[in-house]
Amino acid sequence: MKSKLKREKRFRRHKRVRAKVSGTSERPRLCVFKSNKHIYAQLIDDENGRTLTAASDQDCCPPEVSAKDRRAESAVPPGSESILQKPKTPRPKKERKSKVAIAFEVGKLIAEKAINLPAGRQGNKIEKVVFDKASYRYQGRVKALAEGAREGGLRF
Repeated sequence: MKSKLKREKRFRRHKRVRAKVSGTSERPRLCVFKSNKHIYAQLIDDENGRTLTAASDQDCCPPEVSAKDRRAESAVPPGSESILQKPKTPRPKKERKSKVAIAFEVGKLIAEKAINLPAGRQGNKIEKVVFDKASYRYQGRVKALAEGAREGGLRF
């Protein structure tokens, strides 16, 4: 029940923001969506109702090996005697990036995609955008995505 109320409040905040923010073909809307695990960004032309380009953390950062894959790798082949007799090999440690650092990279990726849009689709290069933070506060991952987009060459 509490999560439903939270979701409704988020939708209300999002409506308030969307009433004021709109994208055009010359200056599209940079829309942000974040979940607990991932972050997504889209450039949207509201006049024509088209998504021009999109980027997410799944595009710029390779996914980690899932637990299911690790279990399959460590499964004992048929005919082997025991797991205890099998020598253990050390697992390589993966470098983990913070969610904020990943969001910064997504911002740079969406800026790169926007600047390199094909000329036939847009006519001119996109350098200016309207930032739509949706119902989220301008802090943490949302702020990092915006800063990455600015560093990538977009102007708000």
